[in-house]
Amino acid sequence: MTQEGWPTRKIALALYPFAAGAMATNVFFASLIGTWVGLPVVSTGWSIVFGAIIGVPATWAFARHIRTLMDRSQT
Repeated sequence: MTQEGWPTRKIALALYPFAAGAMATNVFFASLIGTWVGLPVVSTGWSIVFGAIIGVPATWAFARHIRTLMDRSQT
């Protein structure tokens, strides 16, 4: 069976800005929770950097999931 629609790479590129933003928000809020045990708060700049890094594998995993759902819907 041939795949129809976007390949995983194209889906990941389209979703990456949203995933990087979500990961940056998660990093920042996790650092706020970390203050309960004495850890420092991560600055917003570092949160964006960490979010951009963590966003790559998260986006790839989600894009593969979406591609799998697209393939299943064709059968």
